[in-house]
Amino acid sequence: MTILNTPVLWINEYLKEKISQDVFGTGSIPFFPTGPSTIDLVTEQFVSDGQEAIAVYDRMFRKRQRAFPHIKCEQMLYYFYANGTNDKLNMIKIQESVLRLMDREDESAEEINKWAINKESILVEGVNYSPAFHFHSFRVYQLEEARDIIDFGTARTFAGNKIIIDYDYHQMGTTFKTELQDDGTRTYVLDENGDRIVENNGPLKDTP
Repeated sequence: MTILNTPVLWINEYLKEKISQDVFGTGSIPFFPTGPSTIDLVTEQFVSDGQEAIAVYDRMFRKRQRAFPHIKCEQMLYYFYANGTNDKLNMIKIQESVLRLMDREDESAEEINKWAINKESILVEGVNYSPAFHFHSFRVYQLEEARDIIDFGTARTFAGNKIIIDYDYHQMGTTFKTELQDDGTRTYVLDENGDRIVENNGPLKDTP
């Protein structure tokens, strides 16, 4: 598995698809990694491209609570920004969409795991990545300094909100071959003995 295939990619692609459907019904919200000049670049592009919403994210590692090293504990810090005449309303919708999607512990994890299997792969920056992670739980919270209006030091202000998503996962050691069904879902391919056919063996024996 390439080192560029990270859980961040799958969470971002999941949120892009689901939030865009929940809030705008179509399209895809662009996600940008944070950086020293992210805000200036994003806000300029935000206005010129006419985007209704964007997200800036940062990956944060948490200290493991258990000695077992293969279950990872991480957080994603998201800054969501909305633009246009409905910016405040859209920001409320985005916030509620994230909360409903990602704040149900193992239920949220089960949904994103099924989504990843059904997707089979995601295309990011021209590269296809296959599912390689099994999520255990998700929860959402905010810091006290989250604000309704964020001033970027320019003449413009945008509706904004800061959200932290806390999650646990492990890297799947063994992946199994799947096939697309008529209803659009994917199921495991079985051999003559009724066992799942191994597609790739990894460092762990854990499977979803």
